[in-house]
Amino acid sequence: MDFSHAYSTYPLCSPHRASLMTGKYPFCLGMWTNCKPGLEEKVMLRPQEISIGRVLKENGYNTGYIGKWHLDAAELGFYPNPPSGAGGWDAYTPPGERRQGFDYWLSYGTCDDHLHPHYWTDSKEQIRPEKWSVEFETDKALEYMEERRSQDKPFALFLSYNPPHLPYELVPEKYENRFKDLDIHYRENVPQDKRKDPLMTQTRQYFAAVNGIDENFGRILAYLKEKGLEENTLVVLSADHGDMMGSQGLMSKNVWYEESIHIPLVMRWKGRIAPGVNDSIFASIDHMPTLLGLLGLPIPETCQGFDHAEGILGQKSDGPEEMFICSYPGGADMVAAFAKRGLTHKAYGWRGIKTKDWTYVISNGYEPDALQEELFYDDAADPWQLSPRQIPADCREEGIVALRRRLKQYLDSMDDPFLWKERGENV
Repeated sequence: MDFSHAYSTYPLCSPHRASLMTGKYPFCLGMWTNCKPGLEEKVMLRPQEISIGRVLKENGYNTGYIGKWHLDAAELGFYPNPPSGAGGWDAYTPPGERRQGFDYWLSYGTCDDHLHPHYWTDSKEQIRPEKWSVEFETDKALEYMEERRSQDKPFALFLSYNPPHLPYELVPEKYENRFKDLDIHYRENVPQDKRKDPLMTQTRQYFAAVNGIDENFGRILAYLKEKGLEENTLVVLSADHGDMMGSQGLMSKNVWYEESIHIPLVMRWKGRIAPGVNDSIFASIDHMPTLLGLLGLPIPETCQGFDHAEGILGQKSDGPEEMFICSYPGGADMVAAFAKRGLTHKAYGWRGIKTKDWTYVISNGYEPDALQEELFYDDAADPWQLSPRQIPADCREEGIVALRRRLKQYLDSMDDPFLWKERGENV
């Protein structure tokens, strides 16, 4: 089942991952940016949160996590010379509550040296396989399933690939060679002056990494078929955000455009989930309740997301018609600039609402003196989002005022300090 309207609530690594793991909005988790050093507070997924890993473990599952975690505070925020050797934004997560219920552990915080990755298990000694991270992690995933498939307890394995991710050039030559001479069909919103290097090379490298992921994920599907596990295994493939890759003249993510927030989401459970397209709005916070719902497990009251299980199984079709999307200033320099002015950076960034047919956003920008923008995109009529309607502050149209009020309801529900500026009187 292909979910055609799956979106990242906050198109950035740590915030989305935290929502996926807990079913809660990023700001409610204190995850207003990536886990990294240099901030005025330690950003991490708190050990006391109720996570899907914990629920699965409590209900009799063998739980495993392989690959990028990026939910623990960076060690450089605690130690000038981390004993585990973690540098940059990286972190070793020791056995215990910060692993959120996952017993088998082969992971790292965040490191983008894809061709020379490192991992930790249950000690501070690094494991360095000298192999492309996607291939190594797939090897270990197959080992994990082979060791546990005959046990009395079912297994739940989370496999978290880092690519496709900067630096794009760190992809095995065998995949890169498949794309290096191919023509590039740019999206229509990639400006003509961007359709040259470095974007040309980066685009080929990006899709080379995607191709490598497809090939390795295929090894997992082949294993399940070979071992007769297809009808007894729920398989989910998704991502934490997209990548602009030149659209709107931008690279990377963390903006409200379709290329950034739209994510792949495919589920397969042979004999249980019918193949086809599911066009329900599916948000980051919906992953945990939906997966638990499909497995018939209790959904904690802490979950703020929607359980799509009945819709997926063909029993209902009453999913949400909208979702909240957001971003907050997260750079250390940005945070310091706001603090110097006596302002909270958490009141800035952008917030919005997404449906199947339109995108509505209010942006305060990432600088204290940035002008507020209110934008409405008719995505059905303008799928490349090239002609947004810019809404003036004094607009009192019934539909616009209703959108402002709905957005404010979202913000009030999570105590978000977003600054409305001059639009406050018209909400």
